[in-house]
Amino acid sequence: MKVTTFGVKVWRWFSVLFLIGSLVWTYSVFPEMVAVDFSDTGLAELYVSKEQIFYVIMAIFLLNNIVIARLSKQIPKIDASHLPVPNRAIWAKHREELDEHISNWLFCLIAAINTITGFSLLALATVNSNQFKMDVFDFSWIFYVGLGLMVIIFLLPLLLFRTPLPKDKL
Repeated sequence: MKVTTFGVKVWRWFSVLFLIGSLVWTYSVFPEMVAVDFSDTGLAELYVSKEQIFYVIMAIFLLNNIVIARLSKQIPKIDASHLPVPNRAIWAKHREELDEHISNWLFCLIAAINTITGFSLLALATVNSNQFKMDVFDFSWIFYVGLGLMVIIFLLPLLLFRTPLPKDKL
């Protein structure tokens, strides 16, 4: 197992634990009605029950961690000529590396969605808390971090333009 594969798997599993922990903690501290939409002045405009938030996050969690993970398990079964990768003929000769690249990319996507969702839950709990007097605008950094993560993850497939090195050149 390569270092990158190990790192991606560790990030994925820590992100799962982080999201579950965030969901359990925020559910316990949320008031019955949670403010989820705010005006330009920072005042709450839309409230949703904490049960609805719980079920929506659980749906995102299940779709993300089961459907995308199942998709990554199916990658080795797909013929290399049908995969949307550049230099298909070259990558077909290095199928194990191709499968590893695509699986790592999908696992990065899962981990990023889990991480962004977990931080968003923590921010929502803090904004709705009576203990902390933080404004909704104090958490605008989560949007930029999430956007940056997604841009990086969607640029990772560009590595497939670089053909694999033969084993004798490593």
